[in-house]
Amino acid sequence: MKSSFKNMTIVMFCITLICSAAVGGVYLLTKERIEQAATIKFQKALSVVLPAFDAVSEESVDVNGEMITINTATLEGRTVGYAVSSNAGGFGGTIDMVVGFDAEGKVVGVNILKHSETPGLGSLIANEGNILVNQFVGKNPAEMTLKVRKDGGSIDALTGATITSRAYINGIEKAFNAYLRKTTGATAEGYTGATTVNATDKAEKGEENE
Repeated sequence: MKSSFKNMTIVMFCITLICSAAVGGVYLLTKERIEQAATIKFQKALSVVLPAFDAVSEESVDVNGEMITINTATLEGRTVGYAVSSNAGGFGGTIDMVVGFDAEGKVVGVNILKHSETPGLGSLIANEGNILVNQFVGKNPAEMTLKVRKDGGSIDALTGATITSRAYINGIEKAFNAYLRKTTGATAEGYTGATTVNATDKAEKGEENE
């Protein structure tokens, strides 16, 4: 085949088409498996953040224009708790979590589903019994000042991971306001839904996670 710009274009197009088809094929083969793994992980999270239950029902509530998913847990027909899917912008990216409340609004547990925080520092938010979750379990967020102490709040931050800690608190605050919307029809007074700055903003400002 005589070399020409047209021939090279055709070859490159064919290579791109083959590669795209291969990637698409792999995605289709793994998509179901990935979704199944995510479902199993979420079901395990429910068992961590909720009191004992025998059934859950899912719905979404609007909190300041954001639709947030809530799983209401019942035991023998009686409501025992709520598991709220929440997120916030951390130091390394979005932190996805599930926050569980009992019927009175006290935090039962927090489970981190996904994060990109710094290993050994911000990543500690995913550890069972970390310093942050221990300050929430058994307490009603309405009775707390939901900020790290550096910002005038009542929460001790993870050492060397203040931005991550702020995001963790923001995620719980968002979840609590979804709980309030579900149970009372309103959010906490003064709640705006604001989260921490995103990773790009922090990089441009040269911020550290402390």
